[in-house]
Amino acid sequence: MVAAGTSVRAGRAAAAVAGAAVLVMMAGGVGGAVGGDTGGDTGAGSNVGSGGGFWSRSQASFAPPNAFIASSAITYDTKRVPAAARIEIAQQSTGSGTVVGARLRGLLPSHAYGMHVHTSPCGADPEAAGPHYQHRADAQADPANEVWLDFTTDAKGNGSAQARQTWNFRAGGARSVVIHDEQGGAGDRLACFTVRFGSYTPPTAHGPGSGYGLYGRV
Repeated sequence: MVAAGTSVRAGRAAAAVAGAAVLVMMAGGVGGAVGGDTGGDTGAGSNVGSGGGFWSRSQASFAPPNAFIASSAITYDTKRVPAAARIEIAQQSTGSGTVVGARLRGLLPSHAYGMHVHTSPCGADPEAAGPHYQHRADAQADPANEVWLDFTTDAKGNGSAQARQTWNFRAGGARSVVIHDEQGGAGDRLACFTVRFGSYTPPTAHGPGSGYGLYGRV
């Protein structure tokens, strides 16, 4: 994990390392670790490293809202986001910003989808996820102020996306990703995945990233 940069060059280097870390976290994810997933999500998250950074990875298979086995990934349109399609979201945050990566499997082949981070958990109603998460409140949808993960699937229906921002999520402010039927700032909500996005915790004298554990310096 990389500490907060003290210069533009250091900040860019940290962002590059964070992006690479997200790719490493996702390697073998949807195609591998999720292979045994039956619906509910699996994931992990922690504040770690000398810079107090945060990482997380969550994955699940989509299911309709009324499915016998509930899932944290809900499809509202099984034609465009089939039941049992898979999603994985990874996050890496440092003092230089946040990188969010997405991998999806089992969607329509060669199809363009929109996807954004939203403010609330998913529900049976597509509107339950609330609006796009915004770094600063603004009436306009702007990819620099939000997290956009638009992607186009390949011939097998698989897709991926990555977004980098120089800011971090507010604690509890980002709770899901929503797949839309159009790329850009709007579009009908096709599916939703509840994600435990975390916030960056700066290093403190004896807090996360300080080098101190439960029993002193480690």
